[in-house]
Amino acid sequence: MSHRSTNHTSAARRSSTSLPRLLACAAVTVLLAFGPTATNARAQSSRERREQRRLGRIEVSTTPGGYPLLVDGKPEGTTGTTVRFIDLESGPHTVEISFPGNNRWVQTFNIVDGKRYCIALTYRPKTITLPRVAQSPCPYPVNVSSPSSVNEGGLVTFAAEVGYPGTASLNYSWAVSPSGARVVSGAGTRTITVDTTGLGRQRVTATLVVDDGSGDAACRQEAQAATLVTATTPPPGGPRRFDEFPSIAFDDDKARLDNFAIELQNNPTATGHVIFYRGSRSPADRADRLGGRAYEYLTRNRGIDTNRLVVVSGGYRTRDTFELWLVPQGATPPQPTPTVLPEDVRPRQQRQ
Repeated sequence: MSHRSTNHTSAARRSSTSLPRLLACAAVTVLLAFGPTATNARAQSSRERREQRRLGRIEVSTTPGGYPLLVDGKPEGTTGTTVRFIDLESGPHTVEISFPGNNRWVQTFNIVDGKRYCIALTYRPKTITLPRVAQSPCPYPVNVSSPSSVNEGGLVTFAAEVGYPGTASLNYSWAVSPSGARVVSGAGTRTITVDTTGLGRQRVTATLVVDDGSGDAACRQEAQAATLVTATTPPPGGPRRFDEFPSIAFDDDKARLDNFAIELQNNPTATGHVIFYRGSRSPADRADRLGGRAYEYLTRNRGIDTNRLVVVSGGYRTRDTFELWLVPQGATPPQPTPTVLPEDVRPRQQRQ
């Protein structure tokens, strides 16, 4: 606060003896450190002047009023917007006015006989603007999301949500596991895509480290997410030819059918397909007898479930022939491959 005053005096208050002569108000400017300059006190009217003996006078006013006033360390009430008159003996006197915020205006005056000193102060508190303290944008939230599961061989996407309030460019560093996981796109960004080929029944984990480059440990955040890779059932293979042989004698056929029955028992989900071909010179009922005999032997003698056995006629070949097939569940059954056209068949007549 700055201040301005006129010539100032301080002295002990005099008795009621009238002053011997009029006081002349000598103006002196004083700048207050805590307020603007004061205005000159109003000149006293002629009727307010009175003669004094070895006395001087100070005249005090403040705008606004109501501030504690001390003269030579002794309370003199409070200031007002109207002038207060204080008569003091000649000599040095200290005037003190207390303003808000522990602000004090203090001045020592050498009071001179027959002179008056005017103090007029205006108090205006200063507004101090404190510099804004920059706030760190760290720490900040980071979250990584991904699907709970994905089929083996599919692509899984890991996406990050970053609540960084600062203006710096962020660095995104990803690490994925297990070692077979492969990032196919998005490295160095908020979102990556990972190939899960060969990772069935494993969890793919992606860990993200976000850094704003400031070097502040609180500005380096980490988050991760994991996705279960579900193993897919491989597509069924095609039918597999287990055996193919010409039918010469039933005992030989049974040996071949025994091996076929053992293979069916070792593959409980597979189905057995028996394709029989009638020879081009065989009797007309030969094919039915071949098929029926194989079916009866496998189901009754070898215990193969009838729901797991298919016996079909495949047409004609040059000789009576069997094809034995193992067909995985869901696979397409084998197709017959005859080698002789029906019009070329010349069955022998059975002997009477």
